[in-house]
Amino acid sequence: MDVYTLVGKSGTGKSFHAMNLCKKYNIEAIIDDGLFIYKSTVVEGVSAKRVETKIGAVKTALFSNDEIRYKVVSAIKEKNPASILVLGTSDGMVDKIIDRLGLPALPADSLRRIRIEDITTPEERAMARVQRDNLGKHVIPAPSMQLKRSFAGYFMDPLRFFRGKDQGAGSERTVVRPTYSYMGEYFLDEKVIDDIVTCVASQMPEIGRVIYIVQDNSPEAYELNVSVKIRRGFPIWESAQKFQERLNNIIEEMTAFNVARVDVEVRGVN
Repeated sequence: MDVYTLVGKSGTGKSFHAMNLCKKYNIEAIIDDGLFIYKSTVVEGVSAKRVETKIGAVKTALFSNDEIRYKVVSAIKEKNPASILVLGTSDGMVDKIIDRLGLPALPADSLRRIRIEDITTPEERAMARVQRDNLGKHVIPAPSMQLKRSFAGYFMDPLRFFRGKDQGAGSERTVVRPTYSYMGEYFLDEKVIDDIVTCVASQMPEIGRVIYIVQDNSPEAYELNVSVKIRRGFPIWESAQKFQERLNNIIEEMTAFNVARVDVEVRGVN
């Protein structure tokens, strides 16, 4: 297995540029902030970006938890990538990660040791720093659908690129804004979801009336049951399905919950 490292200070754009390096050198896997990502799929690990303290984030990135480390080591052995890129803030950090995961050691003078300064401009690093420090944004080199459950309760935006070397589905990254870490913990009253459901229903001519709403508002696995009446003249099945899909998308977008299930029950026709 060929091991590559990408080293740079926190917030200088390592995660953003990791996928470009993977394409350039045909690297199959990434170790980034506690996650093992293989071919744009999060296979195993716990993201340090979910940890509320800097000390906890460092421990997570270094795989200090033996149970998690064992799962990641097993996943790496199972996938057996021909090459892997390890991200860190210093040579010492990436070397510790390499050692903890049992990866082949990398000589100090190896050309596979890459620094963020080698592949970015000062302006790009300054822009990345603003995004991190002022807006609390982090980039994870994986599509947002891969992170949906792991980052429930965080607001996510997909980043896609359509020109040049970034073209293709494999180039999608995700921006996460950890609400709990940067803006304080937040809670949503059940009435908020009730209002969202009511507003969505009012915007759909197919929905005649919302009868009742039952919800389990755990951010990690939110479940919702809505009973409605369909307006006369609209197809029942298609209207209920359209309402279900729209509710799912809008609740996830507005609350950052991971919507595990939305059940729509049709109780009649208006």
